[in-house]
Amino acid sequence: MESQPYINQLFIGKPKTMGDPNAKKLMDKEWTSGIFKEPIHNPVMLGKESLTGDGQADLKNHGGPEKAVLAYAATHYEKWQSELNHDQIVAGAMGENFSIVGLDESNVCIGDIYEVGEALVQVSQPRQPCWKPARRFKILDFALRIQNSGRTGWYFRVVKEGIVKEQDKIKLIERPYPEWTIARCNEVMHEKNEDMKATAQLADCKYLAANWKETLAKRLKGESKSIENRVYGPNI
Repeated sequence: MESQPYINQLFIGKPKTMGDPNAKKLMDKEWTSGIFKEPIHNPVMLGKESLTGDGQADLKNHGGPEKAVLAYAATHYEKWQSELNHDQIVAGAMGENFSIVGLDESNVCIGDIYEVGEALVQVSQPRQPCWKPARRFKILDFALRIQNSGRTGWYFRVVKEGIVKEQDKIKLIERPYPEWTIARCNEVMHEKNEDMKATAQLADCKYLAANWKETLAKRLKGESKSIENRVYGPNI
């Protein structure tokens, strides 16, 4: 029998401003982000929009009820360290709140409801990586690497608020869409974007976050948008 998934580490942090506004290199210029999280070892309240003490800088693309918690598989970091020869890419580096053992993109599905401590959370969407991890680690194409690897992480909305802590077990309560793993969602969004049947089916998924539904609906209408601004932003 497989051991039950659990929170290996919890991370929170408020936005920080880094860099030099007068830097000549774009990657060294001033920027503000909530990606810098610190481990928290005490129990913490998980509210409808965030863990107490957590925050985001870009509220248009991060945070809010559909992105209350960012989760990331703890096992991914060994792969990043090996592939990029970068020992600073450790748990928390992606700006996640939950570093999880026992779950990843292959076995987490849209609409899944999990009991974590006193709280209930529901999977809302995969994370779409932006340019900020690239800026943090000075790897220009890092967002694309994250996207193409499928090691994106995912977001939870909060169904029931409550106290959570590190080492809390993560118990699956409900799985309405077993066919829509995070991995398959990423595939439809980023790789099989010519597959309109799959696009329509995913767009119809009841518990998928509204912003993903909107992107997929535009694709079905023949409207496409370049990902360059998201993945490179002011880094180029």
